[in-house]
This record gives sequence, C-alpha cells and structure tokens, in this order.
Amino acid sequence: MVNKIKIDKIDQKILALLQTNARTPLKHLASKVFLSSPAVSSRIERLEKRGVISGYHAAINSSALDYHIKAFVNLALNPKEKEAFFAYIEDCPNVTECHCITGHCSMLMKVLFKTTDDLDIFVNHLQKFGETETQIIFSTPIEPRGILSMYAGVDDVKKSAIS
Repeated sequence: MVNKIKIDKIDQKILALLQTNARTPLKHLASKVFLSSPAVSSRIERLEKRGVISGYHAAINSSALDYHIKAFVNLALNPKEKEAFFAYIEDCPNVTECHCITGHCSMLMKVLFKTTDDLDIFVNHLQKFGETETQIIFSTPIEPRGILSMYAGVDDVKKSAIS
C-alpha cells in the first residue's frame, strides 16, 4: 500500500511555483510564501526526501532541434514479446514516454522524429511486437503542465511566477 503524503498550502504553493519554473531563486520562493529562505529550503529538501519532488528538468523545444514530427503510437503487445519489447524500447531515444495502458492496445508511446519517413521505419520495427496504431500530433494547445491545476490558488501562482 502506498503511503499518502500530506502537504500543506505552503508546500502546495512552493510546488506550483517550482513546476512553473524549477530555477526560481529560493529568495523569490520565500517571498511568495512568506517564509525565510532557510525555511523554504528545508521544505523543498523534505519534499525531495519524501519523493514528492522526483527531479528537476529542462523543457526542450523539440522543433528547435529539428524534431518536427510528434506522435502517439499505440501497440497491442503480444504478451510473449513483452521482455524483448522492453529491451528494444529502452534503447530507442526517440521514445520520450512509454506507458502500459488498458484497452485494446497495451502500450502507449510518445515519440519524436525529424521526418515521417523516420517515424514509418520505427513503426515498422514495432510491428514485430504486435499491432500498431499511430496518431501524428498537429498541435499542442496545452503543453505538459504538471499538476499545477490541482492546487488551490493556481491563478495566484501563475501571476506571481510572471512577476
């Protein structure tokens, strides 16, 4: 059973601010939650140790690196191919996410490629593991945003992150 981690409103606001910009200076975070910098630092360290904060990442614009093709690839994985599939997919740098899911298909992958030809080659390789279905992404009106919207006061957080 997973232990439920309780966090208070101050922790929520710190998390929301860090999700907006993980490089927000400690002094700025402290001013937004009305605590001292050492107190905020202690809270962040506690959130890291408890696994609430699992890492800090840079958001990369894939198009700026010529990866213009984003797609979701569904795979109805043959159960006998599971071990081979996991070994194969682990070595595919174009796969940015891979999820085990419910429904007709058992795997969902988010992939990035420079060309549709490259995507086609990848999908053809996947078909040795099972049936595929691919959706190419035309646009993303809402970029990944963490769980900011789950916390109260998100509008205040967005405004304070901008200022």
